[in-house]
Amino acid sequence: MDLSNREREVLVAIAEGLSNKEIANRLGVGVRTIESHREHIMNKLGIHTVAGLTKFAVAKGLVALHNGF
Repeated sequence: MDLSNREREVLVAIAEGLSNKEIANRLGVGVRTIESHREHIMNKLGIHTVAGLTKFAVAKGLVALHNGF
């Protein structure tokens, strides 16, 4: 996985179900910056859905599944 630290942070937040606005607020950047990160992540990984990104993040141990899902 060739993601920058910031891209990894954004990927984790996406996998946690946060919106672009929520991620931007959490990281102290603009929504457009998050949109750019999301686009770069999707292009680097060849994954083009939020579900696919979430599955990738879980498979790589970046986020954990919780009981109740």
